Amino acid sequence: MKIAVLSDGAWGTALALTLLGNGHDVIQWGPFPEYICELRKTRNNSKFLPGIKLPDELQFTDDMQNAVDGAGFIVLASPSQFMRQTLEQLAPFYSPKQILVNVAKGFDMGSLKRMSELCREILGPECLYTVLSGPSHAEEVSKRCPTAVVVGAEDSDVASKVQEVFMNSNFRVYTSDDVIGIELGGALKNVFAIAAGIIDGMELGDNPKAALITRGIAEMARLGVALGGQFETFSGLSGIGDMIVTCTSGHSRNRHVGEELGRGRKIEEIQAEMGLVVAEGVKTAKSAYNLAMNAGVETPVINEIYSGIYMDKDPRQGVIDLMSRKAKQEFMVKS
Repeated sequence: MKIAVLSDGAWGTALALTLLGNGHDVIQWGPFPEYICELRKTRNNSKFLPGIKLPDELQFTDDMQNAVDGAGFIVLASPSQFMRQTLEQLAPFYSPKQILVNVAKGFDMGSLKRMSELCREILGPECLYTVLSGPSHAEEVSKRCPTAVVVGAEDSDVASKVQEVFMNSNFRVYTSDDVIGIELGGALKNVFAIAAGIIDGMELGDNPKAALITRGIAEMARLGVALGGQFETFSGLSGIGDMIVTCTSGHSRNRHVGEELGRGRKIEEIQAEMGLVVAEGVKTAKSAYNLAMNAGVETPVINEIYSGIYMDKDPRQGVIDLMSRKAKQEFMVKS
């Protein structure tokens, strides 16, 4: 089967390699012609996934029509903040029979829409949308480290097709019907990863990070259920699974941003240093804050990360304020 991967970033490249290894005809699209030429020539994604040899069989193009014509699957791997532009380029060439596999983790900034909502807005309500998420750093997937993810689709047959296409002995794929929950888990965990990084940057130790992850999962589930996700999803791969790996791994771009914030650096300086590498939690913190305010859901950790990034609040004061909140009973409920 021909499969188009829309993005030349790390995650898109890792999935392209996975699909190529599964015997598919894979073409990877990128928005910058000069970088596509470099990928063809060097067979090395030096900007986003350095050190991984890209096989000669992996094709590259900057022509959207060339990428998606005849493709059975289209993998949407652009960062969420750029997804609207990617979908607008895709729209003239998209066929409703092509299965979309979204792997971006975030929201559309202007509208606060999830990626499924954005796809239906731009590509039409009949588009075959699925979302794939879970604890899966590109660096490890590209090296064939054992990885487990989940694919969500409203149609179980479509979910099973995606499972069959992606799954192999190193990349295990589960299915779910909770598209909303999977999207929310994948997006919100990036905000908590920034918080975990702040703890590391301030050298506060292991206790607060464990508390942050635990209470973060409760907060994620509380907001996620209010926005339409299923409670159980946040205890699965796209919830607690992705939360653990993103909050603890040295590969995590969001944890890196938090670590630098915890060391006293400003967000503008950190992002400038990262260049084209995107930490989606930075934008997601603002979206999550606004979604929580609109839904009337209490999200103390998200609020503090939003304040630190967008209101220049000292993260040390944020820790004090979180620890000084009114005493409560620990519980997690479905509503």
